[in-house]
Amino acid sequence: ECYVQNTAREYAKIYAAEAEPLEGFGEVPEIIPIFLVHRPANNIPYATVEEELVGEFVKYSVRDGKEVNFLRRDSEAGQKCCTFQHWVYEKTSGSLLVTDLQGVGMKLTDVGIATLAKGYKGFKGNCSISFIEQFRALHQCNKYCEMLGLKSLRTTHQKQRKATAMKSKNLPNSSPVKKTVPKKAREPRDFISSEH
Repeated sequence: ECYVQNTAREYAKIYAAEAEPLEGFGEVPEIIPIFLVHRPANNIPYATVEEELVGEFVKYSVRDGKEVNFLRRDSEAGQKCCTFQHWVYEKTSGSLLVTDLQGVGMKLTDVGIATLAKGYKGFKGNCSISFIEQFRALHQCNKYCEMLGLKSLRTTHQKQRKATAMKSKNLPNSSPVKKTVPKKAREPRDFISSEH
């Protein structure tokens, strides 16, 4: 948990360094640090500690991408979180995605990271690769994506789908072929009964 959140925090710092100087961009989401504490005298010797966030707690993105969240889409914090996800996705060539962004205002906590199956530069996330695929399919760019010069994922995803469709249309025999495999003759099984 600490490793994932603090890794996402490092990406957020780089994102902030690129976004904050842009005219009109404004405040940038911050992922708060989380610390692992060792308490040897306690029944549960390890615990995590982080800053307490006071205010309305909002999920700006969800792990599986299925939930429609108007606060994510319509609020400034939500749009900037989506742009952060897009920025990380583009910076890592689609290999890593910070997801499950949630918190109070621009302060975020308890985030997740999805990576491709092989990981990214030795790092493996804690979320399924399907989150990356869903993000690529569902993300809608906003003005902050445009300010950062991020490429639309919509056109990339549509081009990939069209290319796949064209390949299947161009195959000489694209109709489904039913394969028949001869069934082996069933041999009678010997049952051994045992009496105890």
